[in-house]
Amino acid sequence: MGRLLKKKEPSQKKKNKCDEKKSAESETEAAGLNFTNQTTAGTVKENQQKIAPVKKAIAGGSMYKINNKYVDQALQFLREVKVELKKVAWPSRKQAMGSTIVVVMLVLLVSFFLGIVDIGLSSLIKAVLS
Repeated sequence: MGRLLKKKEPSQKKKNKCDEKKSAESETEAAGLNFTNQTTAGTVKENQQKIAPVKKAIAGGSMYKINNKYVDQALQFLREVKVELKKVAWPSRKQAMGSTIVVVMLVLLVSFFLGIVDIGLSSLIKAVLS
């Protein structure tokens, strides 16, 4: 069964290392943590303390991508199920009722037959043992 290919959005395409570096810089800038050699920037230790949560958030994004991979796979599976269910030739209500009646009748017939055989064999065993 072939997989349905989902077109990737431009934002989901693989990025090269240069793009990743630029995106990390832009995330840092967006967080207001772009530090340069300005006198108002503070000490190096203060800067590192401010940048640490951003680095953790960026690193946590990889965990999101791993979990997101499983969610994407589950959604892809459900899309394929939907496509396959559209191909099924579903029976009409009349056909379903007819088939159900036939199955119930056969179950009753077989259970009746097995009940008679069981009673016959158990009486035969009692006759032999007594």
